Amino acid sequence: MIVLLFAVALLAFSLSTVSGGGAGLLVMPVLGTLLAPEQIPAALSLGTAVSSATRIATFFRAINWRVVCNFVPASLPGAWLGVWMLSLMQPMYLDLLLGLFLMGNLPLLLRGRKPANPAEPHTGRHGGTASPVSMRLLPAIGLLAGFISGFTGAVGLLFNAFYHRLGLRKEAIIATRAANDILLHLTKIGLYAAYGLLNRHVLLAGAVVALAGVAATLLVRFWLHLVNEHVFRSIGHAAVCTAGAAMLVMAGQQVIRQDHVRTRLNTSHSTVSASMGWRTHVYSVAFEHNSELELRHTHPAFNTGMVPGQRGFWYRASVLHVSMTRGIYVTRRLTRTLSA
Repeated sequence: MIVLLFAVALLAFSLSTVSGGGAGLLVMPVLGTLLAPEQIPAALSLGTAVSSATRIATFFRAINWRVVCNFVPASLPGAWLGVWMLSLMQPMYLDLLLGLFLMGNLPLLLRGRKPANPAEPHTGRHGGTASPVSMRLLPAIGLLAGFISGFTGAVGLLFNAFYHRLGLRKEAIIATRAANDILLHLTKIGLYAAYGLLNRHVLLAGAVVALAGVAATLLVRFWLHLVNEHVFRSIGHAAVCTAGAAMLVMAGQQVIRQDHVRTRLNTSHSTVSASMGWRTHVYSVAFEHNSELELRHTHPAFNTGMVPGQRGFWYRASVLHVSMTRGIYVTRRLTRTLSA
């Protein structure tokens, strides 16, 4: 698996260099086979911090320092909030959120390429001129990016649109993102250590990702000027969306198994009902042919198994009725199910 992790990370960071981000998101599913879900962001931060340092050294002259000064200060408290939430999450639900986060790249994949605007201003020394509106938004963008990065270990391609709106060229986006990310990742690594999310396995996986990131940056620098930026950006979005779909499926299966999720559909001549059970709760919806809709929530009230002469569970049900004749009203009932 270490060899597979290196190969996937090398490909991911190569695509990331020419698409402006997304390497960490692509590596997440492979890291998920080696580490616990709550340890994935820590390994990604270790690897991405080293990769960012390499990109800064390679493209230092293209860094837009005005963007960095507006982005970084707000991103650090956002990262702390994300790491704190990470320490409180159950791993299987974290997997679901990570998968949904990866799928957030789908709109970017489906969006068509906009034609070039001949009236667009020429870029300056750092590869672009920042519009005042976009520059004022950078602290808020930094706060949100820091939170997502602390929670998932990567921000990916979701914030690239803001870099493009600032008018930055490809090299400037790579260099400026690296400058924004390195202090953020170093801060997160310290937070992960403080919350006990670093161990020998995380350090090993992070070292493999870091080595692949350095190799990718050194390889891509020689042919970056030949790359069709739009094509590689689309490939990056597609790969990230595929990884997100795979993570959603795996996490969904784990939730179904551990939380006893079950569904049921019942039909009769007068009623159609569907229900979903989650842990000890049951949520159901029923539609009767007399035009009445029922929304029901059932959960255990108490166990009578320890009471002499009684056995089983008492269940409390709350039902919201929506009727064409009687209007909207709520009923509650208490029932007992006998145990064997």
